[in-house]
Amino acid sequence: MSEEANGTLLRVEDLHKSYPTAGEPLQVLRGLDLEVESGEVVAIVGASGTGKSTLLHLIGALDRPTAGRVVLAGRDLNTLWDEALAEVRNQDIGFVFQFHYLLPEFTAQENVALPALMAGKEMEEAMERALELLGAVGLSDRSDHRPVKLSGGEQQRVAVARALTNRPSLVLADEPSGNLDTASSESLHELLWGLNEYEGQTLVLVTHNLQLASRAQRVLELSEGRLHPRADAAPDR
Repeated sequence: MSEEANGTLLRVEDLHKSYPTAGEPLQVLRGLDLEVESGEVVAIVGASGTGKSTLLHLIGALDRPTAGRVVLAGRDLNTLWDEALAEVRNQDIGFVFQFHYLLPEFTAQENVALPALMAGKEMEEAMERALELLGAVGLSDRSDHRPVKLSGGEQQRVAVARALTNRPSLVLADEPSGNLDTASSESLHELLWGLNEYEGQTLVLVTHNLQLASRAQRVLELSEGRLHPRADAAPDR
């Protein structure tokens, strides 16, 4: 997908999301706006239950908004049918969640290769790309290990590699180090920023870790259904 002329990769316009309840609908997002430039790292922070994960799910085409638009590289995702959205999720967006969601019966290399295979790539090409990415995240010597043989930090590195398999224009990370110890978390953070610097990877990161968030080029706080600049979390890079 091509980017918009001004370099904006992602535009979120007047986004609303509500959920039905026994009484009044639960309003989670209330006219939220966001623009992310190609190659930018944006961190989103906020209290639990404010809708951070909901926002990522809408940006990542895992859910549809009640109202408003999500435009990725000039394409309004709300106008796409489910089959086209599945293609966007596979080829244009990479996901890194708090839990790695690796398939236990597959090796690390096979897990990383899976998105490419789903996109119709030949087995040899997909496996070569997977091995290249495992090398980039420091796991070349663990490529034939199944998830149960990997540490928590190693499993998350495999998940990061998998997110990059199809060279997505945007990577969404939802509390990617939330289940890791301090050393593994710091290692994963260095990896994510290294990928941004090395490949120019655009990253939108949801985290409760303000130290991690402060490394982003912009830090936004989600409150009352909208995003606001967080002045006390300016980048320290």
